Amino acid sequence: MTGRWRALLRLYAVQGTWNHERMLGIGMGYAAEPLLEDLKRVDPVRHSAAVVRSAEFFNCNPNLAGLALGATVRAEYESVPAPQLERLRTALCSPLGALGDQLFWTGLVPTLVGLTLAGIALGAGLWPVVALLVLYNILRLLTAVWSLRTGLDAGMRVAHALVTSWLPRAIRLIEPAAGLAVGLAVPLVAWWYLHGQPASAVGGTLAVAVVGAGVAQWSRLRLGGVRFGLIAIALTLLFRGVGL
Repeated sequence: MTGRWRALLRLYAVQGTWNHERMLGIGMGYAAEPLLEDLKRVDPVRHSAAVVRSAEFFNCNPNLAGLALGATVRAEYESVPAPQLERLRTALCSPLGALGDQLFWTGLVPTLVGLTLAGIALGAGLWPVVALLVLYNILRLLTAVWSLRTGLDAGMRVAHALVTSWLPRAIRLIEPAAGLAVGLAVPLVAWWYLHGQPASAVGGTLAVAVVGAGVAQWSRLRLGGVRFGLIAIALTLLFRGVGL
């Protein structure tokens, strides 16, 4: 089976547009195409059907989509019947969505954002922001590599591979870490941001926060954890100022 790195790069590239409905299936199909090249030579009829199946609707956390991609591609090479393959694809949506959201959106992202804001408040300048972007993308890439490799190795046994992997243990550890990081950041940032400011500045800050929350709720802005965290950091730096 060739094209693993091309498939990984394609999957990584479409993750940024994963929230758009048209990319949910098309992105998986786009990433699967390099992995299915060998199947075209072995079984052209099966290859055509596999390409169509790979682009059907699919939805889960993008950072764990490689598990479903690898598992379904492996199943195509093993000539698993189409109905069974479709059931596997459907069954993976919910667990991969839930586990991925717990690992990234309620775990890793709040942890990194909290530590970044705490570092800024403690006088580390912009270096925590750089560390956030570098570390987050490294962890995303490593997770994507593991996901695709595990899915390709496991095939129809991907559920067992997922349950016995490091993922459930990591989620149990990262969620308390997120609470700790955010709990550390809030008082530090509040003290740093408002220290020495007159009462009018404090009142203005609270007013801006309330108005911003109201506008976001009213307009139903769809902000993922990463975008929301980066916006919070950017606004903090913009209105308070920080030196390198």
